[in-house]
Amino acid sequence: QLQLVESGGGLVQPGGSLRLSCAASGFTLDYYAIGWFRQAPGKERDGVSCISSSGGSTRYADSVKGRFTISRDNAKNTVYLQMNSLKAEDTAVYYCATRAYAYCLGVPLRRDFGSWGQGTQVTVSS
Repeated sequence: QLQLVESGGGLVQPGGSLRLSCAASGFTLDYYAIGWFRQAPGKERDGVSCISSSGGSTRYADSVKGRFTISRDNAKNTVYLQMNSLKAEDTAVYYCATRAYAYCLGVPLRRDFGSWGQGTQVTVSS
């Protein structure tokens, strides 16, 4: 069964850090660009970041640029999202998803991605 599983979410204070992981089972991520998305209550699911299949190209939404870093370890079949200097407005459920191509086209758009994970909750609060 093809599956993506996100982990690493939790409760953190403003200014803190978290590292999210997106692990694949049943298939290899090597050939896919991977996107991270987030969805706050009552809001649309928005693209946060994208990484190409090789890891050589990355894209970020303006709201997270300079604070978040996407990376991947194809040997571990896992993609990461390092989140630093977290703000209350980063609170959301975070999802990863695959794109049916090896490259990213700017900030990821939901319609271009499939094979979604179940999400991991990130709450930034004091």
